[in-house]
Amino acid sequence: MMKKLFLDALNNYVSKWLVLLIDIFLICTSFLIAYSIRFNLSLNYNVEALKMQLPFIIIAALVSFLVVGSYKGIIRHTGVKDAFNVFLGVSIFTFITITVVLLNQFFNIYDGFTVPKSIVFIHYLVSLFVLIVSRFVFKAFYEIISTELKSITNVLIYGAGDSGLITYGAINRERENNYDVLGFIDDDSNKIGKKIDRIKIYDSQKIDEEFIDYHDIDEVIISIQNIKPNRLLEITDKLLSLGVEVKIVPPLSKWIGGNLQANQIKQINIDDLLGRDQISIDNPIVKREVNDKVVIVTGAAGSIGSEISRQLASYQLKKLILVDQAESPLYDLQQELFQQGINNFVAIVGDVRDFVRMEEIFKEFKPEKVFHAAAYKHVPLMEHSPYEAIKINVCGTKNIADLSLKYNVERFVMVSTDKAVNPTNVMGASKRVAEKYICCLSKESKFTKFTITRFGNVLGSNGSVIPLFKKQIENGGPLTVTHKDITRYFMTIPEACRLVLEAGTMGVGGEIYIFDMGKSVKIFDMAKRMISLSGLNYPEDIDIKITGLRPGEKLYEELLANGENTKKTYHEKIMIAKSPEIEHAIVKGQIEKLCVENYHLNNYAIVEAIKEIVPEYISKNSIYEKLDVNK
Repeated sequence: MMKKLFLDALNNYVSKWLVLLIDIFLICTSFLIAYSIRFNLSLNYNVEALKMQLPFIIIAALVSFLVVGSYKGIIRHTGVKDAFNVFLGVSIFTFITITVVLLNQFFNIYDGFTVPKSIVFIHYLVSLFVLIVSRFVFKAFYEIISTELKSITNVLIYGAGDSGLITYGAINRERENNYDVLGFIDDDSNKIGKKIDRIKIYDSQKIDEEFIDYHDIDEVIISIQNIKPNRLLEITDKLLSLGVEVKIVPPLSKWIGGNLQANQIKQINIDDLLGRDQISIDNPIVKREVNDKVVIVTGAAGSIGSEISRQLASYQLKKLILVDQAESPLYDLQQELFQQGINNFVAIVGDVRDFVRMEEIFKEFKPEKVFHAAAYKHVPLMEHSPYEAIKINVCGTKNIADLSLKYNVERFVMVSTDKAVNPTNVMGASKRVAEKYICCLSKESKFTKFTITRFGNVLGSNGSVIPLFKKQIENGGPLTVTHKDITRYFMTIPEACRLVLEAGTMGVGGEIYIFDMGKSVKIFDMAKRMISLSGLNYPEDIDIKITGLRPGEKLYEELLANGENTKKTYHEKIMIAKSPEIEHAIVKGQIEKLCVENYHLNNYAIVEAIKEIVPEYISKNSIYEKLDVNK
């Protein structure tokens, strides 16, 4: 209780007048020590003379400290500047003392008063030492007491290399949280058993439940630069199973000013555990291709469209046109860009299905680049609404592509999906129809280059599994997974959008760019990891419920259709799908007919028409399966 009261008093700052009083007391004590040193550590000196000298010493010290202000510093934050102020104050005090002593001796002002010069010199050294050391002792005393009162977080650092050492230094500098590094972990047999700053390096194989319990470990910080994703996944799964919180040090490129700060060490999240290397694209050609150009982004308020817009806004565009029919999200994006000081853009509420409205925009702004991200993407919803899927994914794409051709746009880039490959649902099939229409236009175009980008699921996008799992965890579960063996490819939103921008500079038109996305991720395993990353246990705290495949849902997604293979580009992770030739005139006619008749057909007739355009479209777990039987 006394410690708590003492700490509270310190936190409210010790009065500067109390500090001044303590300094005066220490100056007087140092004066007595100086006399003792001068007389061989004895008390055999003139006490009467001392009584006359002490009031002068007090007054001289008081004047010096008031002038310098050395008593105003916060003792528990004592640093080099405070020590210098003490040095200055004591130096002025000594100067005053020696001046008065010399003047008194020369003019013989007061016979009874004198201080030996040797004592003045000794007193100067002793006072400096005592006042400076007292401040650091007081600071250390505060830290000891506060450490005892605060909860200590016992930490292990995974990685005893350079990054691990820098992490250790950053944690030691941290004052907000009370960390105690109990050891390093490493896989290198040459380092195991050795010590860094008296802290032992442990074998990663020895870290088990018994070790964690015995040392009461709360956190493990992974501090290995350029760690392979599969290895990170392996380490994290093991640590999470031991019931510890897992954090990770960011890449070197993200260190503030080249220095790691403790607050940059973040809790590991699902983005870090994709099990694949993220693709980094830094292409100066992108800058050259979009600078001083008018660029339109459709679906600009969506997950992909908004990130494309953010990345484009970082370039020196002539004008950025943001088009979306979702008013509120578009307003949010507009305000976000305004707050960043970006003004060379205009946000327009408009629907890509409205050809007249879209043509007004093309006439007014005369775009040179078009990034088409507007689409319906939710598989179960589109399975029940083929009319809407065709209206926006096909007819909306057709509108923007036709206008791009009509108004001589330099480059049209369409955002597609891996669900368009051997589709089993209406949404994927509608995107494949749109892809085919773009391929047809590319054959006709002599100026506009048409490009398609095809990739998998995007982490954190609207309606993706990650936000759903987070919400279910917040609500106490259970997490819902449609099948225990279902897998998906994943990438981050910024990564996906870098690919789209890159595709806007590559090729001669007509290409479908696909992505080396590494291994697909098992959704059931991802759900278990998210439960663990939330500090909970599966199935004790939160269970996972298998709900069954939804209409049109695949167990495994594909990036290439039957009959497709790939050829390389200059980027090792980006490839071009070599699609089989199609009868462009026939397919284009079928799609144009579908867009006209879509308004009058029922769902079955619409899906039947889609299947005629996309023969590889075989419905799964859907009411439209009987159309395949009939076919």
